Amino acid sequence: MSQTMRVGLIGVGLMGHGIARNILKAGHRLCFLDHPGNQPVDDLQAAGATPWASGREVAQASDVVILCVTGSPQVEAVLFEPGGVLEGLREGGVVIDCSTALPSATRQVAERVTGAGGRFMDAAMTRTPKEAEAGRLNLIVGAPEPLFAPYRPLLASFAETITHAGEVGAGHTLKLLHNFVSLGFSAVLAEAAAASRGAGIDDGAFLEVVGRGGGGGVIFERLRPFIESGDPSGFRFSVANASKDLGYYHAMTDELGAARGVASAVEALYAGIEDRQAHVPELIRLVGSLAGGPDTGSGESGQ
Repeated sequence: MSQTMRVGLIGVGLMGHGIARNILKAGHRLCFLDHPGNQPVDDLQAAGATPWASGREVAQASDVVILCVTGSPQVEAVLFEPGGVLEGLREGGVVIDCSTALPSATRQVAERVTGAGGRFMDAAMTRTPKEAEAGRLNLIVGAPEPLFAPYRPLLASFAETITHAGEVGAGHTLKLLHNFVSLGFSAVLAEAAAASRGAGIDDGAFLEVVGRGGGGGVIFERLRPFIESGDPSGFRFSVANASKDLGYYHAMTDELGAARGVASAVEALYAGIEDRQAHVPELIRLVGSLAGGPDTGSGESGQ
């Protein structure tokens, strides 16, 4: 399926803007839902994208509709509420859900979409808005192979790595596992960095020892700029969204009967942060406040 496609996008936020930009660069026709939560869209419209006022209108103008919203409630709202996508979805039309959602809810959504004559896949994203703008996202896809294969070229227009995880729901399952690991490690690193500062250890020494040892890796490098200079932009993911994803992980492991002792501690740490819009690297400052320790907010070496 390398021909030009008519693509609708709902959710032109921090991640969705980059997806939109790269879909247009690949030569596809794009429309999107006009919404106050969108990032600025002047560049997208200048490149030919068309805004519509409802999900129904987006679906009517599209062969495939991509959802890039916060979670399961938002997915259900844009699909099923009056004026939603399902009202305008054509027979055989495809819905690709790039949100982070509860897998059991995703399977129920898929049943409703297919029951209405459409097709559905989950294509959960990892990486950051920087990679979204560069067309270098990672996607974890849950879909039947006959649906996944023809639409892989479209996904490749905004993703660098695409993993077909299995049937519908598998993409969202692996995304929650991934986010638990990354958010859990962020929490561990934040507590360690705050304790290091409390002990008067130079930030440079902490970074060298942990980064060259067992703590090195992708998440360590995302948090490094905050430790070095107080810059949280390496991991632009809010505490509120982190708590939402950990709540989904909690629900999923309950459904599976899986152990989650560590996850419960991680979830409690994020739930205890009052500044819900703080970015994850700022945990290094905020967990010090939770412990009643010294102010660790400067992010400067030696603090």
